[in-house]
Amino acid sequence: MSDALRTAGLLPTTEPYTGLGFAHVGGGGGETVQASVWNVTGNQAIVDWVMLELRSGSPAYTVVATRSALIQRDGDVVDVDGVSPVQFNVPSGNYHVALRHRNHLGVMTSSAVALSGTPVTVNLRSSATATYGTQSRKDIGGVQVLWAGNILNDGQLIYTGQANDRDPILVRIGGSVPTSTATGYWPEDTNMDGTVRYTGQNNDRDIILTGVGGSVPTATRADGLP
Repeated sequence: MSDALRTAGLLPTTEPYTGLGFAHVGGGGGETVQASVWNVTGNQAIVDWVMLELRSGSPAYTVVATRSALIQRDGDVVDVDGVSPVQFNVPSGNYHVALRHRNHLGVMTSSAVALSGTPVTVNLRSSATATYGTQSRKDIGGVQVLWAGNILNDGQLIYTGQANDRDPILVRIGGSVPTSTATGYWPEDTNMDGTVRYTGQNNDRDIILTGVGGSVPTATRADGLP
């Protein structure tokens, strides 16, 4: 993955999810990092903040605990020191593990994972790790990734019509000149290159259209969370 947000100095040192309306429970929220964490380069460089959820193993899938964490260029999710496994203050037990991002659709393991004081790897990049829902991840060369473009954080990719994810991009760049751009750490920056673009090369609108199927603009896609 690209770490353009880090190299441009746009990553915040305090987790963004609380301010964006994501619900933290079980001690999550307000996580911060030392600015030096952003100095790491290569595969372990930090791409962005993510949010992890532990959900109950019952059909209710109740969110038991959350943590804001960091994702590296190679796809590893680590704690706020940039290297350690993410820790939750919960009893040992079986939990569904969900991964969310501020402008991507979320994903969750279809089966509960046994968690304890010993670190456990949950490889959501692998198609062998079953996830909740249908086509809840996008396949890129055999690697499973999150669907990008959920700007409104409503669990759906919508390209056109009411509550679509495309219009906020136009609003962010000013609303009247589609060739304008906006630089910053914005949810409308779906390709996470630090610049919001509505049209032209590397624009953020096409990613949404591709996500819903690419040929039928009225199609939608739901995230992999119950």
